Amino acid sequence: MLVKARANLAQAGLDVPLQQVDYRELPEHVEQRFDAVLCLGNSILHMPNEAEVLRAFRSMRGVLREGGLLVLAQGTSDRQWREKPRFMLATDTPEFSRLFVIDYLGDGACYNVLDVFHGEGGGRLEAWSTEYAHILLRDDQERLLCDAGFRRVDFYGSYNFSPYDRESSQRLITVARR
Repeated sequence: MLVKARANLAQAGLDVPLQQVDYRELPEHVEQRFDAVLCLGNSILHMPNEAEVLRAFRSMRGVLREGGLLVLAQGTSDRQWREKPRFMLATDTPEFSRLFVIDYLGDGACYNVLDVFHGEGGGRLEAWSTEYAHILLRDDQERLLCDAGFRRVDFYGSYNFSPYDRESSQRLITVARR
């Protein structure tokens, strides 16, 4: 990811320092304070347990300025967890499709992913899996973020700021204010 980020920055003519750091240890490695920290694409779900999630949230809070925002985004919503669909078409464009085949495992899930590349030289397939020990839903996130010291937590069901609805939202976007 850092190689790709460096290439993108160079192409844009930007000079931004990059470093690889465990997000549970940000204050030990980063001196600056930020207006926002983004944690996107289910990455927080890779934490092995709630104690490590809480450690990560405290770390992220530790590098935010007063009033700064932590933005979390994940595709697993309360609705999906309740309905537990086995198959989900996550992306479908003329160039690329992604299909999830999901195994629900107690509090966690294994996402088996099939990527299909349709574009130039199409017909290529890639398959891989990722396992989440514990799926964090709205109430879990709110509790842990409050325990980490965030003073306000808001939830959205899409990137256009529509309110999060446990019954219908297909995405869980969380904005926590320091």
